[in-house]
Amino acid sequence: MKKQPGMMVQTEGSPGRLLLLFSLPLMAGNIFQQMYTVVDTAVVGKALGVDALAALGAVDWLNWLTLGAIQGFTQGFSILLAQRFGAGDYVKLRQTMTNAIALSVLCAAVITTGSEALAEPVVILLRTPAEIRHIAMAYLRLLFAGLPVVTAYNFAAAALRALGDGRTPLIAMVAASVTNIFLDLWFVLGFRWGVRGAAAATIIAQCLAAACCIWRLCRIEALHLSREDWVLRGPLCGRLMTLGLPMALQNTIIAVGGMIIQTIVNGFGVAFIAGFTATNKLYGVLEVAATSYGYAMTTYTGQNLGAGKTERISQGMRAGLVIALATSAVIAAAMLAGGRWVLSCFISGGAEESERAMAVAVRYLRLMLVCLPVLYILHVTRSCIQGMGNTLLPMASGISEFIMRTGGALLLPAVMGETGVMCAEVLAWLGADLILVPSYFYVMNRTRRNITEGET
Repeated sequence: MKKQPGMMVQTEGSPGRLLLLFSLPLMAGNIFQQMYTVVDTAVVGKALGVDALAALGAVDWLNWLTLGAIQGFTQGFSILLAQRFGAGDYVKLRQTMTNAIALSVLCAAVITTGSEALAEPVVILLRTPAEIRHIAMAYLRLLFAGLPVVTAYNFAAAALRALGDGRTPLIAMVAASVTNIFLDLWFVLGFRWGVRGAAAATIIAQCLAAACCIWRLCRIEALHLSREDWVLRGPLCGRLMTLGLPMALQNTIIAVGGMIIQTIVNGFGVAFIAGFTATNKLYGVLEVAATSYGYAMTTYTGQNLGAGKTERISQGMRAGLVIALATSAVIAAAMLAGGRWVLSCFISGGAEESERAMAVAVRYLRLMLVCLPVLYILHVTRSCIQGMGNTLLPMASGISEFIMRTGGALLLPAVMGETGVMCAEVLAWLGADLILVPSYFYVMNRTRRNITEGET
């Protein structure tokens, strides 16, 4: 069947070139996504002060918990879509699509309801300072109300990437970013809606991104659905959940570890929270290329597995690691040179409080930059394993992250003070790599053996 324009098949050609070509639009889209996250933070920090910035940071991991669960389910579902597409089995592709849509709707309903119900008790449990708790709750309530829209965007974008279309999610994210930045300025500075304005701007921007991706999915010939496709199939739903649930649990475990750290961070006071938050917002910028390479690697691996081309998976893994490590070095050098200036865009308030927050932010950023290659190895390796259909071992790496992150945050401050909390994040990356690197070789060897036995 003729492929639609903009859909990239990963089963032929140079692996390194394919990964780069597929990653670049994803990277551009992620840059725009991080841009509006950074603008959110900058507008809130500069216009509303250190208290508002600290309030957003105090619940950052709780927000990421919901997003991580949604992304885990939708990315897991997309793995099977990539495999069906790579195999050229469009009947099963359509069946997989409809069952994945039904499961995504169910996940959105459960996560939204649970988040709204548990938000306030968890914010209290996180030891959020009383003077900023009401700001944090106002922000969370509105964000959680928009989770169904977030689910729609994440599923539609993941499905497009699985079919080799990285261009449409880019267009969607560019449009959403521009919209979010404009609405941030309008709602927060113009209407003076405070943190609610920042949350409302994010939800509206996500609506636009979701609409763009869904419109594109509806125009793909291979996904012209009939009534027969809209039949829930128990084994298929089970298969989708075996891919999505471990990824959602992996992200949830990581987020819970982050929330434990946030509880410790919240005990150091508002200035430390603000500085820690400023660097954490830049974390997304540092990670943007790694995330894009990860998406590309999952699609590349899934399609080649569907086509039975295991050697191309090995070639792609090697190429992906070389590209990722080179990129991490460039980003680290650039941020070491200009990171302090970027951080200054987030922090305002009294001179003493701002200086204290800036010192924390710069120290944390430099530690992350030195260890950035460890993070890039994590993303490429984990995504390759997931693309081969194994989401349990990456979940185990999430458990390792949890142990290293929480263990470091609980134990290191006794001997290193505030720096110990910062080191916990880097230890989490290392803990994940210690699981993922040997896991890749195990899964790769098993995949080769399974395909060889299937051929004989």
